[in-house]
Amino acid sequence: MGGKAALAGTTGAARPKPLGADRFERVLAIGAIIMLGFVVVAILRGQASWPRVPITLWIHLATMITALALTPVMLLRRRGDRPHRVLGTIWVAAMLLTALDTLLLRLVNHGGFSIIHLLSLWVLIQVPLIWWSARSHNIRRHRSAVRGMVFGALLIAGFFTFPFNRLLGQWLFG
Repeated sequence: MGGKAALAGTTGAARPKPLGADRFERVLAIGAIIMLGFVVVAILRGQASWPRVPITLWIHLATMITALALTPVMLLRRRGDRPHRVLGTIWVAAMLLTALDTLLLRLVNHGGFSIIHLLSLWVLIQVPLIWWSARSHNIRRHRSAVRGMVFGALLIAGFFTFPFNRLLGQWLFG
């Protein structure tokens, strides 16, 4: 039991201690920092190509960088307080905008839908559920869903932005 329901009817009871980061969350945080480093280095190395990059891709990079930068902060800092909720809302918005922008990137690249768009649809469904589980104090579901989202949508999908002749890979390794 946790959250407000556990405190109902009690007087002078302290709020339950927020959960600290476990080993997996520390690994996810380190992974996000490493991924962020690779993305920043790739962008800096691709400076000569910047004028040819469409605005939708810049939006995608900005929202993805925002989510990657906030991930270790959210996973490693105190949870459940006002700053956590504010930063979490920004993270949710960044994730949603990143997923929505992938649908526009498809048009810029003159391509059809691919397997990555299934991930985008999953993010568009899952991220509001992450937000709602936090708002409704379903901490177990919230924590599990965040961990899955960071692992799948940020780290694994992020890894696959570097091979297969994709732009960040060209910039990083070119």
